Amino acid sequence: MVQVIDFQLGPMQTNCYLVTNGSEAIVIDPGGDPDSLLNYLKRNGIEPSLILNTHFHLDHILGNNALQQATGLSILASPEDGFLLQDQIGGGGFGFPKVEPFDYEGLTPGEREWLGETCRILSTPGHSPGSLSFHFPESGKLFSGDLLFAGSVGRTDLPGGSMEQLLTKVKENVFVLPESTVIYPGHGPETTVGQEMKTNPFFQGGGFL
Repeated sequence: MVQVIDFQLGPMQTNCYLVTNGSEAIVIDPGGDPDSLLNYLKRNGIEPSLILNTHFHLDHILGNNALQQATGLSILASPEDGFLLQDQIGGGGFGFPKVEPFDYEGLTPGEREWLGETCRILSTPGHSPGSLSFHFPESGKLFSGDLLFAGSVGRTDLPGGSMEQLLTKVKENVFVLPESTVIYPGHGPETTVGQEMKTNPFFQGGGFL
């Protein structure tokens, strides 16, 4: 069963997840200076095999370059978010650090074998066109990026966003999972599928709010 360690990185305190299974590990959304993560890896003798991005908003990719330079790891993300990099690489502004360029490989929905388990890569656009969620069914864990939070959903007023699409994808791809599935969002505390089905205000009253 995979284990999860949360590092809150960057100006938006983005949840960067180190997902491990024994000696194997992957990193999801290094959204700021990865020094604390790198120190943890060194202290514990962990060598991750890749970096995953749920989407390409700057608060989820600010640490990509530094982590890639330090480890040589490949970064996997949806090419449908590639257009977002044009404005964010080298940009900064609004008090945010500069996003340094990085190399990435396109990742499409489907199944991969990671950490000794099957990982289902789910297409969950709405917050951004290429937003992906990563589901480990054997361990009952879902990494949702900024699709779904505890008691809320991701903003949809950024380029390529769609509230209708986001809400539909949550119902089609997340709320069909076992209610005990733990959701690890891009910001804030973890939650469960059952909790959000029952109490998330965006999904009450039999329709979309």
